[in-house]
Amino acid sequence: MTDEQDEIISPAPAGERIAKRLARAGLCSRRDAERWIADRRVAVNGVVLDSPACVVGAADLILVDGQPVAEPERTRLWRYHKPAGLVTTHRDPEGRRTVFETLPADLPRVVSVGRLDLNSEGLLLLTNDGALARKMELPSNGWVRRYRVRVHGEVDPVALQRLDRGVTVEGQAYGSIKATLDRQQGANAWLTVSLHEGKNREIRRVMDYLGWPVTRLIRVAYGPFQLGTLEERAVDEVPGKVLREQTGGAKPVLRPKADSRPAGEREKEERLKEQDQRKKAAPDRRAGGKGNADANRRRKP
Repeated sequence: MTDEQDEIISPAPAGERIAKRLARAGLCSRRDAERWIADRRVAVNGVVLDSPACVVGAADLILVDGQPVAEPERTRLWRYHKPAGLVTTHRDPEGRRTVFETLPADLPRVVSVGRLDLNSEGLLLLTNDGALARKMELPSNGWVRRYRVRVHGEVDPVALQRLDRGVTVEGQAYGSIKATLDRQQGANAWLTVSLHEGKNREIRRVMDYLGWPVTRLIRVAYGPFQLGTLEERAVDEVPGKVLREQTGGAKPVLRPKADSRPAGEREKEERLKEQDQRKKAAPDRRAGGKGNADANRRRKP
C-alpha cells in the first residue's frame, strides 16, 4: 500500500465465539450459552464442547441437545413504548413483571439498547443483535437521549442552565445535561432534558439534588429514533434501510493513511503545488502579445 492510498479498516475476521453465535441465533443469552456448554449440551462438528473458548464459522455444524442450530437472523431493530411498572431485564430476582414478558409472541429473542428503570416510560429500542446494542449504547457515538420530565417544585431556570457544565452528586460526576423549563403548572413543572450518556437514574438523582423530585419521566428520543405517536406497549420495527443509514451498516471505514514525512518536506511540496497552480491560472502574456501583433498586421492595408 502506497502513502497516497487510503488505509481500509478491515472487518472483523471470519468466525465468532460459540456463545455469541448461539445468542445471535435467538436461542439464549451468552451467559446461558456458557452454562449450556458447561453442561455439555453443545457440539461443534461432532465434538462436544466443554469450554466456550471456541470460534465457529459459517461452515461449522452446531448442535444443541442434538438439534442443529439455525442460521442467525439478519440484524433487526424495534421501537417499543415502555409503560411504567415494568423492569428492563430478562429475569427479575424480585419477581416483578419484565418488559420481555409483555412483548408479542412472534418477536424473536431480543435485548434492549440501554434501559429504562421501573417507573420510567417511553422509547425503548430492542434488537436481536447484542453487538449492535452495545454499539448504540456507547457515549462516543454522540447520540442524544431526550426526555420529557415532570418534577415537583418551582423550577429555577438559572439552576437548570448550570447543568450544562456538568454536576457532581454524592461523589458521582455527571456530564453536560441540557435542561429547559417548558412550563410551570402550580407546584409542578415540565422540563425537556437531553444528555449523551444516561447513567443509572441520572435524571432522578440530579433533580433530587436540585430539590425537584421527578414524578414522571418519559424518553421521547434515542439518537435519531423517535417515540413519536407510538402507543403504549406497541412495538414497531425500524425499516432495514433506515437502520443501515443510521448505524452505518457494515460498510468499511476509510481512514486517510498518515503522512510520515518530515514537516519541512511536506511544506515544500505544498508550496510547489501552489506555484504550479498559479502558473496554470495566469494568462500566457507572451502568447497574448504575439497574438495582438499578428492581429495588428492583418489590419494594415
